[in-house]
Amino acid sequence: MDENGSLTERFEKDRTRLRAVAYRMLGSVTEADDAVQETWLRLSRTADAHAHAHAHAHAHEEGEERGDGDAPAGIENLTGWLTTVVSRVCLNILRARANRREDPLDAYVPDPDAAPEDGRDPEEEALLADSVGVALLVVLDTLTPAERLAFVLHDMFAVPFDEIGPLIERTPAATRQLASRARRRVRGVAPAPGADLPRRRQVVEAFLAATRGGNFDALVSLLHPDVVLHADRTVVPTPEPVVVRGAATVARGAMAATGRALFTGPALIDGTAGLVMAPGGRLFLALVFTVTGGLITAIDVIAEPERLRHLDITVLDGDPSGPHGE
Repeated sequence: MDENGSLTERFEKDRTRLRAVAYRMLGSVTEADDAVQETWLRLSRTADAHAHAHAHAHAHEEGEERGDGDAPAGIENLTGWLTTVVSRVCLNILRARANRREDPLDAYVPDPDAAPEDGRDPEEEALLADSVGVALLVVLDTLTPAERLAFVLHDMFAVPFDEIGPLIERTPAATRQLASRARRRVRGVAPAPGADLPRRRQVVEAFLAATRGGNFDALVSLLHPDVVLHADRTVVPTPEPVVVRGAATVARGAMAATGRALFTGPALIDGTAGLVMAPGGRLFLALVFTVTGGLITAIDVIAEPERLRHLDITVLDGDPSGPHGE
């Protein structure tokens, strides 16, 4: 196998890890794949530069030590090098996003009902979002680029702080503080007292499963006969907020949103179980449920940017940061 073929094969061994890092950094399959591709291009350019330099120098000595047998000369730990590069690429994308945070929300959040322009399968993105956690992606999107990078690399991929610090021009101690701040945001506050969170979560997750599966009877069984759904003007959109009453009517509306449900996941919203929808890892709307006696009596569907900004959204799981959190 020629040297380029060997390098390609070696890169492919790390592709899954790199894509996982990029997806958690960016929350978008398309952007994550673009970041991985850019990482490959940088590796290729680095390998070519070393090859040209080598051609104009003496042949390297027999038995010259390399930290990674298939890595370009000068790269001792190819996996670490690639992780650093893809993190830098993602950091640049996140900083570009931060620069346009003043734009209206719908200017940069994708329409969940629109077909993907690149032909990508939305179900693939939905599966990835589920594997990471839609609520976690929503919370990560509220962090600064430096906080997100520190948290993702350290808490999710066990990268030491002294390796993360140079990426964001911080000392290891300052990087640790960034990750700690992000971790507190991810963990959020304790659930609302007396909220019967496990039962509410069970009902909310059953509602999501029935919506995704298009199971009308299951939806109706979760709804109080006199359930009331309020949707703000941005949800539909309409000149005035929408109010829908009755289990069958609300269930029919949920059935019409089966496609949107692909990008929806459970979350802790203002201390109780709810749902958030986040195509491309960006918060699009939230569903706040009132549950009484095991049945849903009210649903508030929120999409207005100002209302979304005032919601306290965190993950439902106990500790999403994993064993590396502190």
